Parts: sequence; C-alpha cells; structure tokens
Amino acid sequence: MGLRIYNTLTGKKEDFTPIVPGRVNIYVCGVTVYDYCHMGHARSMIVFDVIVKYLRYLGYKVTYVRNFTDIDDKIIKRAKERGKDPKEIAQYFTKAFYEDMDSLGIERADIEPRATEHIPEMVSLIERIINKGYAYVVDGNVYFSVRRFKGYGGLSKRSLEEMMAGARVEVDPRKEHPLDFALWKKAKPGEPFWESPWGKGRPGWHIECSAMSMKYLGETFDIHGGGQDLIFPHHENEKAQSEAATDKPFVNYWIHHGFLTINQEKMSKSLKNFFTIREILSKFHPEAIRLFFLNHHYRSPVDFSDEKIKEATKALEKLYITLDRAKQILGEFRQERTDEAIRSKPLYKRLVELEGSFKSAMDDDFNTAKAIGCLFDAIKEINLYLDKDEKEKGLIFEAVNKVKTLGNILGILRLEPRAFLTQGIDISVEEIEKLIAERAIARKRRDFKKADSIRERLAQSGIILEDTPHGTTWRVDYKRNL
Repeated sequence: MGLRIYNTLTGKKEDFTPIVPGRVNIYVCGVTVYDYCHMGHARSMIVFDVIVKYLRYLGYKVTYVRNFTDIDDKIIKRAKERGKDPKEIAQYFTKAFYEDMDSLGIERADIEPRATEHIPEMVSLIERIINKGYAYVVDGNVYFSVRRFKGYGGLSKRSLEEMMAGARVEVDPRKEHPLDFALWKKAKPGEPFWESPWGKGRPGWHIECSAMSMKYLGETFDIHGGGQDLIFPHHENEKAQSEAATDKPFVNYWIHHGFLTINQEKMSKSLKNFFTIREILSKFHPEAIRLFFLNHHYRSPVDFSDEKIKEATKALEKLYITLDRAKQILGEFRQERTDEAIRSKPLYKRLVELEGSFKSAMDDDFNTAKAIGCLFDAIKEINLYLDKDEKEKGLIFEAVNKVKTLGNILGILRLEPRAFLTQGIDISVEEIEKLIAERAIARKRRDFKKADSIRERLAQSGIILEDTPHGTTWRVDYKRNL
C-alpha cells in the first residue's frame, strides 16, 4: 500500500507522494542553544532520526535539514547571567548538543544551518513579505500582520479569537493586532545586532526557519517536523510568513510528535522533574532510552520514569542475548551472499514475512511500537532455531543480518552483543579469557580445586562457563540483570 503519514495540516493520514520522485526533503526544528538538552529533546531527535532512517531504508534520497537557533532572548539572558558573550554561550551548548546526540546514536543532519549565518537570507525574505503587503514597520521593528493573511490558523485549526484565548500575548501598542509577531526586532542597548533596512536589530524566532528551510529545500518542500508544542505559534507563523512571501504552499506534510511527561506530570524545572539527557545517560544505556521512546507511537504522549526505562533495558538485553547466542555459534563465520538453498528454509521465509510486517507497521505513519513487536517475533523465531540440535551457520548468519537491519532503522543493536551484555560486569573480556586459559591448564593437570576456584571467581563477576567437546565458552549470567 505504501507509506502513509498523518498530516497535521489536514488532520488525517495521507499517502506519501514526494515532490520529486525518489527524493525527500525534510526540515526539523532544532534546539535553541542556551542550555543542556532535556529528555523532551531526546524524544524529538530520536523520532526524526528513525523517520529519516526509514525513508532511506525505503530507497529515498533524503536531504535532512535541522537548524540551530544561536541568537535568541534566552541566549542573551543566559549570557548576561554568566557574564559572557552570547556567541560563546551558543558555541558551548552547541558542542554539548552534539555530545548528547552522539551518545544517543542520533545521526547528523545533512545540513545544520545556524541562524546567525543566515541573516542576509532573513532580511531578504522580510523585504519580500513587506512588499507583498503582509508586514509593517514600526520604530525599527517589523511585524507580520496575521489579519492580512487569510490562511492564518489553518495549521493549528483555530480562529484568531481561539488563539488569543490560548496564547500568552505580550501587550504592545505598536502592533495592529495582539497576535502579530516580530519578523525583525529593533536592537536594545547591549544586545547583539545586525544592520538592516529598518535599522540595527536581529531576526525574530519564526523567520529563521522559513529562510533556512527555503534556502536549502526550496519554497515548497516535502516534510516539516517538530513537537506538538510548536504547532502554534511557531509553525503556524512559519507557514503564514512563507506562503505570504511566495504565494505557494510551504510544506506538504507536517509531522508533530506528542508530549513528554515525567511521572504523570508535565516536565518543568519548577516541579524539579526536569531531566537533562546527560543525567539520564548516566543511569541508562542510550539504546534502552531509544527503545523506551520508540515503544510508543510518535504522536502519542509518553510518560517517562526510571522504572519504564528499566523495563526497556530488560527487553533490550533479551535481544542482545539472542544475538550473543548466535555469535557464539557463528564464531568468525562470514557469508558474502545468500545461498538459494537458505532462501527456501522455513526460518528464512518466516523472517522475510516478519520484515514485511515490520515494513507495514512503519508504512502506517511510522508505527514503531508495532514494528518493535515484529522485531521481537523475529528474535523468538531465531531462539527456537538455536535450540535445535542441527543448525546451519549460513542460515543463522542471514537471520542475524535480518534482525540487525531492522534494528538499524530503530537505532538499536549497533553493538557487539558481548560489549552490551558485559556492561556493569566488573571484569574485562581480556581477563575472562585469561582466566579460562588458566583453568584449562589446571584441568589438564587435574588440579580441579584451582579449576573450580576460577569458575567460582568468574561466577561472582557474573560470568558463567560452559564446557563443551570443542572447548570452554562463557556467557554473562543474564538473569542477574533481568
């Protein structure tokens, strides 16, 4: 049936048809770099990381743009608090953003523009909007007139009266309407500024995304994404100013993910339930965090708690346990291409079927929760096969590849199984192998007391030894963590 996406603009799922066949242009609102990223940012970045990965899995050539807001009231305020230059604050927290995203396995966007590097494009766009009659200049400020743009409110599905009731509107007698928003702000004493036809100042928040997205993706592009909190006013304003300037549709598909709560309460610094990504990463594995978020549909609200991350960790361990079992059987076995005989095997056919179910789930508005169920079904099938006495390495190799392909779309199962499963174990792989070698010598000498002592020492570190006709293998005592 093909990919279907829930479009916030129309309020329904639609067949996805890119503007240029085989290509997808996507813009996602990035972060304002004035503080460390929090778990709400984690959800947003994970959601769109997976969407881009899946589009590429489908064979699309994707151009992914994600911006940095590196000049803003919050950045200026933080700079004043710390006695630093706003540029220094922005650079510091941009670096921190990359550190957090790298830890979560979030891939870089193809283009990552910064607002301060695109002031000329913003000034040019504002001039177009003024010339079209949709904006006005007052005392060095430029405001967009929401009443002059007939389509205003189309994205958020609200009238001006409804938007007024639900918005925090700063009273400003210079505005024609309270909801009119700034395209250009007159510089205040001590603030960063740029020259413009309206005097010294800086751009408003909304204009930057319009200018940068259109520069890199065109005046109309395929997908624009962000959180539900951005629908109004940010995305509503983006859409209005862009379409006012170009007389063209700005975006064909608007994608918005749901809210994040902490223990059933809205995340807030005042409630002391505001967690940064690095705080949570100090307690949980990044892939467990990804699995937790992806086990919910992206449009659904998600309630975050330590207990739920622990559950996701246990689920992730089960996936890695199976991959470790397969790895111990395969050893260094590699297979360049799939043998036709393997394609006829029941396990291979079942995994192809489950890959199809995974794809069907993702085609249904990126339903990662359902797709994860297909992944666990595949793991169950592999375990049943590994339990058999007679096993084919070629088939196991192909099965592992199938699972890792699906895991890659979700951004999990990227590690060697032992690397994941030995986390928290107070002994290195090298030390384990050394002790096993010493035990083998002791057994050969019939020094069973020493051999048993080594076994017990490893057991205390969470390592179980298994003696086979082909030698001694080891595995982590998974139950100690489950």
